[in-house]
Amino acid sequence: MTPPTTQDQLFLLKPDFRDGDTGPCYCPACATLEGVLSFYPRLRSLLDVQYVEFPRPRVAVIAAIGAGNQGLPSLVIGSDPAADQALAGLDVKQAEGRRFLQSPGDIGRYLSRRHGIGEPH
Repeated sequence: MTPPTTQDQLFLLKPDFRDGDTGPCYCPACATLEGVLSFYPRLRSLLDVQYVEFPRPRVAVIAAIGAGNQGLPSLVIGSDPAADQALAGLDVKQAEGRRFLQSPGDIGRYLSRRHGIGEPH
């Protein structure tokens, strides 16, 4: 487990991956969040955005939230207590002593509440 940081970590799959004989592919949920990052470029300086290869094991994700949580996208919540209010009512998961979100809708709502960007509609 990596030690918690105050900065949230957003893990996304790299585009153009191959899944066996299929590909190149992209992850639609990750692409949705990539779109949010392009609409609101300042988020890149507020988040630790990490692009991960498709094949498992996904070492960086395992280090953050464990081997059982390698599905992406994932937003690992930093240790800043100000994040607590932004998580209200969202499907917050916990592993390795860290909180995280995996639904693109919940990630978008959290980013909206936490960083003042537009809200998913």
